[in-house]
Amino acid sequence: MATLPVYMQRQEFDPIPELAVLREEEGIRRVTTPLGIDAWVVARHSDVRAMLSDTERFSNARSFPLREAGMPAFSEEETAAMRAGNLLAADPPDHTRLRRLLTPEFTVRRMRRLEPRIHEIVEQHLDVMERAGSPADLVSAFALPIPSLVICELLGVPYEDRADFQERTGRILDVSLPMRERLEMQRKSREYMAGLVARTKADPGEELLGMLVREHGDDLTDAELVGIGNLLLVAGHETTSNMLSLGTLALLRHPDQLELLRQEPDRITSAVEELLRWLSIVHSGLARTTKTEVEIAGQIVGPGEMVVAGLAVANRDPKSFPDPDVLDIARDAAGHVAFGHGLHHCLGAPLARMEMRIAFPALLRRFPGLRPVEQEFRAFHFVYGLSSFQVEW
Repeated sequence: MATLPVYMQRQEFDPIPELAVLREEEGIRRVTTPLGIDAWVVARHSDVRAMLSDTERFSNARSFPLREAGMPAFSEEETAAMRAGNLLAADPPDHTRLRRLLTPEFTVRRMRRLEPRIHEIVEQHLDVMERAGSPADLVSAFALPIPSLVICELLGVPYEDRADFQERTGRILDVSLPMRERLEMQRKSREYMAGLVARTKADPGEELLGMLVREHGDDLTDAELVGIGNLLLVAGHETTSNMLSLGTLALLRHPDQLELLRQEPDRITSAVEELLRWLSIVHSGLARTTKTEVEIAGQIVGPGEMVVAGLAVANRDPKSFPDPDVLDIARDAAGHVAFGHGLHHCLGAPLARMEMRIAFPALLRRFPGLRPVEQEFRAFHFVYGLSSFQVEW
């Protein structure tokens, strides 16, 4: 079994106490990542934001090997195929070019066009839950299918393929599995998306992939279209799904906050931001590589070294958020780094926020007596959350 690096370790909702000590005393520490590579983990909120916004000294286009000892090195063609279209692994100007093509589709105004359909999807799944009766697994009945269906419709991915891509995604992001197996799942994901891109190019529809083919087909290679599709499919369901299940448990475990939200439903926007900050389900985002010598928290880090942002511990920094370990949906959580920061700030943040603003209140309205029975936290995963969550009402 793989050993979790300190920045991925939790005690249910909270980063382990050692991380708070790291943040307050050192600010940065050398650790071993799940890839077996040494890296510096940055713990303070101000340092994390500074690092994530600095593309002059920190690179996302990393060159560290994604393979285990004994595995053959990737060819240049294989490496290029794995990186093509992946905004998270690109620096300007490549990142700027790709993001410019996608940003118009993820503006708040564009997302609002999806709002009626998201309401329908949420209510349909609540209807199914209600008909099936109590108890239910909130992950499989509600939290996972809703964002999966939304991203499928947005991208143009057949919803009947969801079981396969959800399984592949889960295995790719599971750090307890051998890298060889995870890379094989990545290969299968690219093969799947390559087939979808080919069908879309033959008959582009109104979905996002069809729009990219019609409007930017001359600007994007097939490999880039595959990479963009894969990134959006994975990020579009995995993160929001875990926020919905873990966020519901957090509210049920904090009845004062749940009651405040019931009494003042207009607080849902601030509640979502506070849940994002407090839960920080993405442990670190993608690691950066230093382009030059840098100083972080008084520590000199040489060029060519890996640096990881400890997002969960940074979002609990008392210098930025008073009483940070307290879940307080009335607080102003602006400035949190749950979606990252800077050029690589999550492209789909407006969609994720909309889904949560719709789904949480709808669930709580439909089942006012909702209560947790048992849950299983999912530790060995790049996205923290629950693998199952039994509820009754």
